[in-house]
Amino acid sequence: MSDGAATQGNDLDLLAELLTTARKAGADSADAVLFESSSLEVSYRLGEPEDLERSESRDLGLRVFMGQRQAIVSSTDLGKAALDELVERAVAMARVAPEDPYCGLADPARLCAAPPELDLLDADEPTPERLYDQAGRAEAAALAVDGVTNSDGAGAGWGRSSVALATTGGFAGGYAASSHSVHASVVAGEGTGMERDYDFTSARYAADLDDPDALGRAAGERAVRRLNPRKVASTQVPVVYDPRVSRSLLGHFSGAISGQAVARGTSFLKDAMGDAVFGDAIVVVDDPHRPRGLASKPFDGEGVANERRTLIDGGRLQTWLLDSSAARQLGLETTGHAARGTSGPPSPSSSNLYMQPGTLTPEAMIGEIDDGFYVTELIGFGVNGVTGDYSRGAAGFWIEKGQLAYPVSELTIAGNLKEMFLNVTPADDLEFRYGSNAPTLRVDGMMVAGT
Repeated sequence: MSDGAATQGNDLDLLAELLTTARKAGADSADAVLFESSSLEVSYRLGEPEDLERSESRDLGLRVFMGQRQAIVSSTDLGKAALDELVERAVAMARVAPEDPYCGLADPARLCAAPPELDLLDADEPTPERLYDQAGRAEAAALAVDGVTNSDGAGAGWGRSSVALATTGGFAGGYAASSHSVHASVVAGEGTGMERDYDFTSARYAADLDDPDALGRAAGERAVRRLNPRKVASTQVPVVYDPRVSRSLLGHFSGAISGQAVARGTSFLKDAMGDAVFGDAIVVVDDPHRPRGLASKPFDGEGVANERRTLIDGGRLQTWLLDSSAARQLGLETTGHAARGTSGPPSPSSSNLYMQPGTLTPEAMIGEIDDGFYVTELIGFGVNGVTGDYSRGAAGFWIEKGQLAYPVSELTIAGNLKEMFLNVTPADDLEFRYGSNAPTLRVDGMMVAGT
């Protein structure tokens, strides 16, 4: 047995004992989750190491049920005396908690019996020296770009986390995952004309990271391209979202199809099941089983078996994101999208969410636009989840005659997400760089407020 497997087994034994204690104390049922993490991060600025941080944590959460009442408590002290007190406090709280007709453990028939192997754990733990080398290379490459005048710093990091979950309903399982990252942020220009930009890479395995030198050059070039931004007059034009910001539209979509929002009637898509939400060529997928995926997991936060699901097919909404509680409120079955921490009940959340690519290259998509706005940065959060009204500060490049003509800043883009989704066109450049991913996206008919 590997050290990781042995540790996971010990964690599950601890949780099983805790659940037994909770039942003896009067709980009708219960579940418990244990998160453990270790991380190492370094920062580097102007050719010198700046900071080195290492952290380790263990955090346990216990949820108990008494009839239709539930209580949740958490602790970082895993000693026997502390856990006995944790159980006493949880049961006492559950006795006086208000009734919730939708609370309870997941249906045992939906529990994951055979978690898939997703290749999430890289056994390679880097040394501080290696992380400093990665950060230093990224910063040096960025500072070497003509026009870059200063550094906001570079950094590299590593992390390992594990999850163990057990329920009195018959589930016990866990998994571990790693993360590696490198980033660089630099400044171009002088005085009041300075502009900043960045680049970064993250992956489960160190071998899958982008080259630090290439990353640094990209950060420097992006900063220089933003120099001397102009203002533009307010107008209605096509807006093209760079992949660094296009995924934000998927975030708004996933929030709108969260079972909690739908059940409460606080989503602008609450009546849209089966309707055309996007154009008929759009497909949106959520895949928790993507190998080495940054948001992959073999089962959900209630121990329910999860699977790849098509959320939008041919533009039409196919399903909500549901945990057990939201599913009960809607008279449906959980979709295996429960996520949880230690201090609150599960709630629906997406995993590796992505929009499938289209057929046009980004260059061809931009080439069709006589006058438009290419967005590389979004600022603020002006989105109404109930109505779909959308307003964000933005910066990027103005499009003239099919070309990125000059940088622009201090603009606001506005519309309504219902109309924006229907007018989305994806390019063919989908890459899996985040937990949620989209290709370059064009949205026609948006308002751009400038001077």
